[in-house]
Amino acid sequence: MPVYKDEKKGTWYVSIRYLYWKGEHTRKLKRGFKSKKEAQEYERTFLLKESKNLDMSFKDFVDIYLKDCFHRVKLNTLNTKEYIIKMKILPYLGEKKINEIQPSDIKDWQNEMLMYRNDKGEAFSPCYLKALHNQLSAIFNYAVKLYNLPNNPARVAGNMGKEKSKEVEFWTKEEYLKFSEAMKDKDASYHAFEILY
Repeated sequence: MPVYKDEKKGTWYVSIRYLYWKGEHTRKLKRGFKSKKEAQEYERTFLLKESKNLDMSFKDFVDIYLKDCFHRVKLNTLNTKEYIIKMKILPYLGEKKINEIQPSDIKDWQNEMLMYRNDKGEAFSPCYLKALHNQLSAIFNYAVKLYNLPNNPARVAGNMGKEKSKEVEFWTKEEYLKFSEAMKDKDASYHAFEILY
C-alpha cells in the first residue's frame, strides 16, 4: 500500500489494510512520519510482523516477543528481559534478519560477552553469562515454536556460563557465639551483629 503526505502538517502517514488474526479485515493508520522513507519502512515492518514472516530484523522480532511477554511475565522479569536484550543482545544481532542468524553469529556474540571487561577490568560472572545466553535462546525458542523458524541457532552454538553461583556459607550457632565473644570489646560492632543475628 502506498504512503500518503499530510499537506497540512507536512508529515507522512501510512494506511494499511490487513487480515487480523481473528480472520477480520482491519485497518491500521499511523501518522507523523518525517519522511516518506520512514513511513515506507514502518509499513514494510508492520506487514512482516502481521504476516508472521521471519524475513524481518532481529530487533523487529524482539518487539513481537516482548509484546507477548508483557502479558505473561511479572513486571520485574519483563524489565530484566528488556535490559538484557537492549543492552547486551541487540547491539550485536539487532540488524540481522532473524532467519539468517547462524550458530557462528551466536558464537561471535558469545565471544564478545566472554571478552567483555568493565572499567575495573572485571568480566561478567559465569552465572550472568548463562542468563544472557538463556535470554537469547528463549527468543529463538519462541520463533521456533510460534513462527516456524527451522531451528534455534543459540542451542546449536551451545551454552556459555554456569548455572550455579558461588555457594554461600553460614555460621553455625556455635561459630557465631565464638565470634560474638571475640567482638564484645567492640561495642558498636557487637550490638550490630547481635541485632542481625
